[in-house]
Amino acid sequence: MKSKAIRTNAMRLLDTQKIKYETAEYEVDENDLSGVHLAETAGVDVSVVYKTLVVRGEKTGINVFVIPAAKELDLKRCAAAAGDIRGGCSPVGMKKKYPTFIDSSAFSHERIYVSAGQRGVQLIISPEDLKNAVFAAVGDYVRG
Repeated sequence: MKSKAIRTNAMRLLDTQKIKYETAEYEVDENDLSGVHLAETAGVDVSVVYKTLVVRGEKTGINVFVIPAAKELDLKRCAAAAGDIRGGCSPVGMKKKYPTFIDSSAFSHERIYVSAGQRGVQLIISPEDLKNAVFAAVGDYVRG
């Protein structure tokens, strides 16, 4: 029996916008869901793997940040970008449109890996195409 191809909301949205991307599937380790582990498992440089963090600000509501998998979010920089953040998914194809911010380091790579909206599946996409797909702002949002 042939397995059904995985289609996530993120993929459908990119297809609708005619944005090129590839996918990469990997074995999920429930004991280590980190992007660093994903890079090791998939055999790619950790510098091209980005994680999606959804944060809620007291005044600004929900905001989405896409940052390098091996880095930590700098809440002061995020608050400056989004207005006010407290605390800390695919950045594409969410049920609602939220302000999205991509760390500028993504643009030093031709393509980056971001969640496709399902564990075990990554989108491989140019940072510029990702920015355009989700109407993201670009800035420096990580510590160090």
